[in-house]
Amino acid sequence: MVSLYTHRDSNIRKTWIIFTLFLIVVIGGGYLFSQIYGNPSIVVIASIIAITMSFISYWYSDKIVLGMAKAVPATRESNHELYNIVENLCITAGLPVPKIYIMEEAQFNAFATGRDPQHGVIAVTRGLLEHLNRSELEGVISHEMSHIGNRDILISTVVVVLVGFIAIMSDIFMRSLWFRGRSRGRDNEGGQIVLILGIAFAILAPIAGTLMKLAISRKREFLADASGALLTRYPDALADALQKISADVTPMNIANNSTAHLWIDDPYNEQKKAPFLHALFMTHPPIADRIKALRGMKV
Repeated sequence: MVSLYTHRDSNIRKTWIIFTLFLIVVIGGGYLFSQIYGNPSIVVIASIIAITMSFISYWYSDKIVLGMAKAVPATRESNHELYNIVENLCITAGLPVPKIYIMEEAQFNAFATGRDPQHGVIAVTRGLLEHLNRSELEGVISHEMSHIGNRDILISTVVVVLVGFIAIMSDIFMRSLWFRGRSRGRDNEGGQIVLILGIAFAILAPIAGTLMKLAISRKREFLADASGALLTRYPDALADALQKISADVTPMNIANNSTAHLWIDDPYNEQKKAPFLHALFMTHPPIADRIKALRGMKV
């Protein structure tokens, strides 16, 4: 089923582009801050941090995400049907069997993570297992398997760490301005311009990072829906599952803004009813549009 995953090379390229942009943003921000505070060591520290965070996000972001989600490994004895579904879909898709995790959450939801198919992970909530029938569960797992096959899991998981770090760096800088006071001897026109640029960077960088995360998430959900439907040859199963998931209003105790884009549906239930401006910042496309696309598929 290699033809299902023709976008994987594109996603690998996008991941390296994101790494490059991250390095530029953090090191560039470090340079601005070094000019504002008159301390050249800041740019050196920013460079070291940027490289370190890139390394961590590539090798350990999946473990960070699983820890944030409080996911625990599933046992075959207690989740025999889930294991069978995952293994059968892996045979069909020609993918390695991912690790399977369970989250003790009542909300119907799931996500995939990992840096490549050989290190893939699928995590599902207890609510999903208890309320979906076998064909619907198979539809959800096929969606998550498609994320693994398309290499979405690397780019999506890396974004959690990198965008989150940019937001933290921005917050640190903005807070430092409060304690900075007036610089002695640096309140000239050039210093003021650099200060303004630094403030603009601190405000715009996390916004740009968030918008990038949202754009990646929305596009990949439609692709994973289509690839998952082709994998099972039964798009109505995933459409039915999404219908149940969208109707579920159970709160997610582990919901987190930095990981919201990973789930098959936005874990913040209140956002499902949010109109216009608020909807612009949702991590997922409208679920009604996804269901409509699936109902119209011919396989």
